[in-house]
Amino acid sequence: MIFSRLFAKKGPRPEALYAAIVAAARQPSFYAEWGVPDTVDGRFDMIVLHLYLVMDRLRPDHWKFREALSELFFADMDRSIREMGAGDLSVGKKVRRMAEAFGGRVEAYENARARGRQEIEQALTRNVYAGKPGQVSALGDWMEKAIEALAKQDIYKIIAGQVVFS
Repeated sequence: MIFSRLFAKKGPRPEALYAAIVAAARQPSFYAEWGVPDTVDGRFDMIVLHLYLVMDRLRPDHWKFREALSELFFADMDRSIREMGAGDLSVGKKVRRMAEAFGGRVEAYENARARGRQEIEQALTRNVYAGKPGQVSALGDWMEKAIEALAKQDIYKIIAGQVVFS
């Protein structure tokens, strides 16, 4: 116990920020008003979207914290899969698929932001709405406001979990 305290990593921990990201992704308006599917996949996509926005804001100087945040995300996904009753042999495969989905979505959002609003809405339609109709325009507006809000916030408050998306 004493040794674990002596050799524990110093510096900010990602737990508070990750909890804030998950809480923000669970806001009822995404599901009730904007038609985001209130399913495991829909909630996964909203967490990924929020996580992407925060990790993008943490660039380029806070890469170690970004790494710790993504590790926490995957540990949470592993725990969630196990809670849903997946067997030990299938958990690794499912987490690997989630990691691939996460990477694909991050790449899609980065590319879409570089190309403009129409591309952002296409990426949101593909990822969040699984290609089905939804309030993609409202979600696109929210995403743009979230990017602006994050840019104005003190990075150390964000790291401490005091993050506001819009």
